[in-house]
This record gives sequence, structure tokens and C-alpha cells, in this order.
Amino acid sequence: MSNTFQVDLRGIVDLLSHHLYASPRVYVRELLQNAVDAITAIGPGHDGVVTIASSDTTGDGTLRIDDNGIGLTEAQVHELLATIGRSSKRDELGFARHEFLGQFGIGLLSCFLVADEIRVHTRREGAAPVLWTGYSDGRYAVRAGDDREPGTTVTLLPRRGAEHFLTGSTVAELATTYGSLLPVAVSVDGRAVTTGTVPWELPPESRMAYAQRTLGFRPFDVIELNVPSAGLTGAAFVLPTPVNPASRGGHRVYLKRMLLSESIEGLLPEWAFFARCVVDSTELRPTASREALYDDGMLAETREAIADQLRGWLVRLSATDPRRLAEFLSIHHLGVKALALHDDEMLRLVEQWYPMQTNMGEVTLADFRARHGVLRYAATADEFRQLAGVAAAQDVGLINGGYVYDAELIQRLAATDPEVRAERLDPTDLTTRFNGLDPETELLLRPFLAAAQRRLDRLGCEVVVRAFDPVTMPALYLVSRAAAFHDEFTAGRDQADDLWGGVLDALSRTVPADRPQLVLNHRNPLIRRIAALGDADLAGLAVESLYGQALLLGHHPIRPADAALLTTSFLGLLDRAVPGEETR
Repeated sequence: MSNTFQVDLRGIVDLLSHHLYASPRVYVRELLQNAVDAITAIGPGHDGVVTIASSDTTGDGTLRIDDNGIGLTEAQVHELLATIGRSSKRDELGFARHEFLGQFGIGLLSCFLVADEIRVHTRREGAAPVLWTGYSDGRYAVRAGDDREPGTTVTLLPRRGAEHFLTGSTVAELATTYGSLLPVAVSVDGRAVTTGTVPWELPPESRMAYAQRTLGFRPFDVIELNVPSAGLTGAAFVLPTPVNPASRGGHRVYLKRMLLSESIEGLLPEWAFFARCVVDSTELRPTASREALYDDGMLAETREAIADQLRGWLVRLSATDPRRLAEFLSIHHLGVKALALHDDEMLRLVEQWYPMQTNMGEVTLADFRARHGVLRYAATADEFRQLAGVAAAQDVGLINGGYVYDAELIQRLAATDPEVRAERLDPTDLTTRFNGLDPETELLLRPFLAAAQRRLDRLGCEVVVRAFDPVTMPALYLVSRAAAFHDEFTAGRDQADDLWGGVLDALSRTVPADRPQLVLNHRNPLIRRIAALGDADLAGLAVESLYGQALLLGHHPIRPADAALLTTSFLGLLDRAVPGEETR
């Protein structure tokens, strides 16, 4: 035994009209869609006209919209205006053609957001006029209408609290927003709202003015878009200022010249956050509320096609206007670099044109490679700050890979091109370029080094003396990657519970225990004077102070033991610098 669903029609109307749509404002769009569909149904060559009279004009608080479209017979009124969810009859009656904007009739449900009663007075050529009246509680009535010309008039009687949605200023604003590009003449209270042109077909200066007026900025450039498979035409307006890559700027999307939404997402790939699009499509599918795009294969294909066109614009700039490309990259380098992580063509563009920070100034990767042969980089900005000056003094080129995507781009360039060599600089690699001391000097410094080492042993630091440039740098604190990993591993072990602590203790035997180095520069006059001090205690305080200064200048993390050492060494030096007995 089978049963039929028991449907609460009033509940269905409430669900669709109050929960399907995000805002009552869409009722104007739905009325325009039905009117344009009725005009489209007559066929090409018909001069369609849609006139809207707001409550300011009707004088009785109602809103009225007239069209000279095909109109409906009584049978069609029952099938299209009083049936929810059935499409077969709609197809038979001729309102499922590709050219139509929406689902003829179902859009009227959105009008219950602002109206308690909807009247549809309609007549089809050769048929009697019909008046359909629908109520927000789910009832409707059909009777013979007054004689009229073929077409349809929809009248809305406002619900309490929604009267302002039917006023002239509101209706004119909404009709202009949603319908200004429609191919039929639309007017509100006698004033035309359709322009007859689309913004991407305007002259260049007019397109700039359109973006300023509609999108709120004067674009850096305008890129024409054309995706035939989606019936899509339009333009991408390049933002003139930097924007957060995490932002999801929406795009202005029209379907068959009717605005779908001003904030559509998913039309562009994530890396193209530097552009805002205005497009019209005949093939992309809207969701049920017609306020977003249906995420299907067609949308994915369109997104990829637009990505290709944005990519092509960048390549053309590199070939025809390098100065303009450099200006663009200075604004939107993050988007281009994000694309280059996945696109070989963009990777080459970044290599040739994007200047990266190095210890030799800002140069492109191509120029850096031509000069130094190998793309040697520091993985973090702190590491670059620590090593840039010393590396430059040794004539070692170093790239700051600490900016977003830079290190990844260098690695990908080396992975895709066998002629490119890239390596991350290990801080201790610099010591191999420092000059050693002659045996006699090393022998003389041995007592000083032994005393200095005793002072820093408890901090896990090794003291060495080398000769290097720049002369003005007395000491350098270097931590190899292995030592840094060991410190992190030890910190994790100290914070673990007993179970994990035992496991980490066992693993710690396999972790290399390289020690950080405090490298004293024998070319620095201060270091030579400290090493020559006959006072071991004073020399020890000086070495501890140099250790603290090297930590600070290198932007290294300061541990509690390091902070305590900084305090005691500073106070100890002050005490030695201010001799004499305490005065009362």
C-alpha cells in the first residue's frame, strides 16, 4: 500500500519565499525575469517593453509591473503559477527553452517576502484574459479577467512592515542593479533603467569609469574575457592596490544579461585574487535561489579558461611592456608567485622579472644566477638578517627566502631545470670561508680560549677564533641546522610526559648534538684587546657580553639562561668600570 505526502502548502510557500532567498530585494529580479521570459517566448523581432509603477505612482500602496510578452491561458496559469516542483507540463507549454532566464512562475514565490497578496492579470493572443490571485497562506483563486492587450500585469499588495520595498527609490535602485543590461526596455515610474550596452564593450576610458563607479576603484588594467563554451563574455578589472591573498573577493556575474549577484565566488582560481570580474554567461547554471553559481564541470572549465586568459595577459606584458609588468609585480607579486608554484610559464616569468631581496641588493633570480652560478638562499628572514652582511663580506651571494613563496620558488626552479643549482645556506658553512690563524697566534690565544670556553660551556656554546670581514663585527653566533633541530628536540623532550619523555630519550641518542658556535673575529681590534687582557675575570665578562650581543644582533631566541647571563655580565662590567668604595 502506498500513500501520498501530506503537504502544508502554506508552509511550503513560507519555506521557499523566506528561506530560499537571502534578501527580500530579490523580488524585483524575479519579477523582471518572468517579464523578460514572457517577452522572449514570442520570438526574435519583438520589441519587448517592461514598465514598473512603484507605490509612489500607483497611489494605493501597491506595485505594478507590466510586460508585452506572450501572456498565459487559464490552463497555463494553473500549471505554471499553482504547481510547485513539476517540470513536465512546463516543458510542454513552451517555457523551458534555453533562452529563458528562470523558472517561469516559481519566482513569484519570492514576492511573498514583501507581499501578502499577488495578482497576475494575463492574456495570451487568441485566448480570454485571466486573473490569478495568490495569498501568502497558500490559497489561490482564478477567475476571468478584464479585457486587455496580450501580455501580463503583476500587482503586489504589500505586507505590513515591507511597504518601503515597493517605493520608487527602492524599486528604481533594484531594477537598475539587476536589470540595467537587459536587452529589453525597462522603466520605473517612467524613467528608463536599461542602458543597452555592456561595460566590457565600452571604449577603454569608459570601462575605467564604469569600474570606478560600480566596483569602487580605477583599475590597473582591464583584461577582456571570452569563454565560448560557457557563452561567457566580460572583463577582469585588475586591482590597483595590494590585497590580502586570503580574501575572497566576489565577482559581478550576469546570466543572459540579468544580474545573478555582485559577490559570486569560485569564478576565478584562488591565485587570481588581484582581479574582480564582470561577466555575462548563457551556459553557467545558477543555484535554486539564483544567487550563486552551481559548482559543476562547466564552472570548472570556465574557471580554467579564465585562468589561461589572465596568464596570457601576464605573458604579453612581459614581452611588450616590461616596465608595466614590473609595476604590476610590485603590487600583486603574491598572486603571480602562487601561480608560479604550479605553472612553468609563470615560473619563468618570475625568474626573469621579479626582483628578490639579496645581500647584493634587489635582483631577479636570472641575474643572480648569472652572477653567482648557484641560487644560495636563507630559508627565513631572521636567518637572512643574521648572515647577509657576513656572507657579502666573503663575496657569497645570499637570497632572502623568508618571504612568502620565495624559498619554494627557488626549490621548484631547481627541480624543473637541471641547469639550475639551488642550496640552502647552512650558517656554519660560512666558517669554512673564514681565515684561520697562524700557529703562533693560536698558541698565544689558547689560555684565553680555554677561559672563554669555561664561561660558555654551561650554555652549550663552543667558542672559536677566526679572521673574517667585516672588521667592524666583533663576534658572530652561528647555529647549524642540525644544532637548531637538536635544541627543538630537547625542548620538546623536556615538555613531554613520562611516557613520551622515555621515547624521546631513546630517540635523542640518534639526534646529532652539534653545538652552536660563538665565532670571535680576530681582525676586530676589540677582540684582540680582550684576548690580551691579563685579567681572566674581566675577559670572561667581556666574552659573555659579546655572546649576548651576538644573540641580539642575530635575532636569535633568548632563553632564560641567556637572559640571566646578559644581566650578570652587564652588571659585572659596570662594577669593573666604576671602581672605588661605596660612599654613604
